[in-house]
Order: sequence, then C-alpha cells, then structure tokens
Amino acid sequence: MPWSNNSGGPWGGGGSSGGGGNGKSPWGSGPPGGGRGNGGGGGNGGGGGGGPTPPDLDELFRQGQDRLRKVMGGRGGGGGGGGGSQIPGKAMLGIGAVLLLGAWALSSVFQVETSENAIVLTLGEYSPPPRGPGLNLAFWPLQTHEILNVTGERSIDVGANDVRAATRRTSASRRDEGLMLTGDENVVDVNFQIIWNILKPDDYLFNLAQPESTIEAVSEASIREVIGRSEVQPVLNRDAVITDQVETLIQNTLDGYESGVNVVRVNFVSVDPPKPVVEAFDDVTKATQEKVAKQRQAEGYALQKLAEARGESAQLLENADGYTARVVKDAEGEASRFKAIYEEYRKAPDVTRQRLYLETMERVFSDIDKIILDQPSDGSGNGIVPYLPLNELGKKGASK
Repeated sequence: MPWSNNSGGPWGGGGSSGGGGNGKSPWGSGPPGGGRGNGGGGGNGGGGGGGPTPPDLDELFRQGQDRLRKVMGGRGGGGGGGGGSQIPGKAMLGIGAVLLLGAWALSSVFQVETSENAIVLTLGEYSPPPRGPGLNLAFWPLQTHEILNVTGERSIDVGANDVRAATRRTSASRRDEGLMLTGDENVVDVNFQIIWNILKPDDYLFNLAQPESTIEAVSEASIREVIGRSEVQPVLNRDAVITDQVETLIQNTLDGYESGVNVVRVNFVSVDPPKPVVEAFDDVTKATQEKVAKQRQAEGYALQKLAEARGESAQLLENADGYTARVVKDAEGEASRFKAIYEEYRKAPDVTRQRLYLETMERVFSDIDKIILDQPSDGSGNGIVPYLPLNELGKKGASK
C-alpha cells in the first residue's frame, strides 16, 4: 500500500486531508514539526495534521553516530538528545574499562609450574629474584617475563654420534670427532653424553649467549684433557675415576663462567679403538687379559704354597713343643722314680738290688724268643725233659 493512501492504513485511520489524521506510527509520534500531509494541504504540514509516517532512517543513523562520538570522547552533533541519551554512553565506557582491565590482567598474571622458574624484566632490566612456582605478576607493558624449566634434565652428545654436530660438520670432521689421544700415545674413539640442568636461571639466561654450544665445547675440551693424561687401558675400561674427573672439570669450568648450569652426570656411550687398528687392539687386549690371568694364577699358587708352608711350620712348632713337654715330663718322672727307688734302697739294699736285677733281666729278655727250664742245682734231675708245645707257647706269648 503506498504511503499516500491514508484510508485504513496499517497504523489506524487517518484523513486524507491536512487535518484529518492522528499522525501516529509504530514508533510513536512523528518527528517534531508534524507529519507529512498527503491531502490537499500538500507539502510539509505543521501542527498536529498529517497521517502515519515511516521511521526516518537518516535521523536514527545520526543519533547513533552522536552516541558513538560521546563514548569515544567526542562531541555530539546537532539535534542533541537530553540526559537520557548519556546513560548508554556511560555504560559502554564502563564496559570498555572492564575489558581493558581484564586484558591487562591477562597480560600481567602468569602461572609458573613446580618444575619452572620465571625471570621478570622491567624495561629490559632484570628484577631479582627468580619467581617460583605459582601465580606471579609482571606489570605489562613495563615488565615482561621468561619461564625456564630448572628441574628437567637435558643432554648433549659429544662424539661421532652427535647428530647436531653431524648437521654442521663435514664427513671427515665427523669421522674424527671422537678420536682422542691418550697419555701413552694411543688413539681412542670416544662418544659420551653430558646430562645437565639449570641451577641458577638468571645466570643461565644472562651469562651465556649460546648455552648448549658452550656446554658442548667445555665438555669436549674437558674430556680431551682428562684422556690426554690417562693411559689407554683405563679409558677402554671406562674407569669410574676418569668419569669423575671429567664431570668435576666440566662443572668447575662452567662455574668459572657463572653459567648457572649443574652437571648431573657424564655417560660414556662408547669407548673403542679406531677402526683401522681394531684387530691390533683386540690382540693387545687379549694378551693383556691373558697376562693378568697368568699373574693371578701365579699369585694364587704362591699364596697356596705360602699357606701350606705356614701350616707345616706351625705343625713343626707344635710337635717340637709337645716333644719338649714330653721329654721334660719323662725326665721328671724318671727323677721321681729314681728318688723313690733310692729311698727304698736305703731302707733295704739287698732286696732292692735283687729287685732291680730281676726287672732288668725281664726287660732284656722280653724281646728274645727263648725258653729257660730251671733244674735243681744239685743235679738230681732224671734228665727227662717233659714235652711242652714250646712253639705254641711262644706264639701265645708273642700274641699277648
């Protein structure tokens, strides 16, 4: 329906003449100055005449621009509104301030994990001390922060197995990467690994321009120095003393740089002779092992013989002590017996003499196989010798 038709329009009736309509629309009354007359009055009618009018899009757009200027701090244009038009501007200003504060808080508050420390810089200058785990604040944009993992272990490989070195060195230099000269003028191919972590994050961040390259260079120089004053066999055996010396030297050098790095341990990945002389080194190793085995066998044999000699010596000493004690006791017993016989002899010399004679004869004839038959001294015997089983008696006497 055209806007000029005022009969039964969508917003109620209105006369087609200049004074017949009520001039209302869905957005309320028309703009100041009355509605537009569609009747004979024509033109821009004044007063309360005119029928329903559509919204003035230009006016709405202008009012929106005025409010936006107020929010942004500018001055509103013409047709300025009253106090009611300022309330939305203040609300938008508050919302903007809250959003700015939230954005600042998000940029200033940061979280530090239990395994981390944070370094805060104020206008590029370090603000000690390092920040520990938890929520921390750095006033952006005046302050910035950097978070470092201080408990995690990191590793650097030095030798032919160093992948990072392989990417920046030629094949010839990679092949000679782990070759090192020992103190006894032998060459070994050493591959080792340095395990480290960050002890002081501020020193680590500000005193080392390239931390990993510095640690690698110090580690390689240290291992070459220690191996250069060691013999080849302890190096091939990966002696713990050499490992401790390397670890101590690396740590002392890094401490001199105030690097803030802690060397956890040094691992020897491999220690081998150069490939062209591997067979010769194997032969030397076998000969050395055989030498050691022979030496240990000889030492065992010597210890065995020494133990046996000590046992025999102890046995001889014990036997000598026993013989001495036995002879002394026998002599004391003989002396006591002689004294006892002498006392009896003094009391009855004839009886004692006869007894000693008989005992002596018994002792002398005890080992002789002889039988004595006693005959009367007057020769009154009839000369008949009775038959006796002398051999059997002798055997029985011998068996007894």
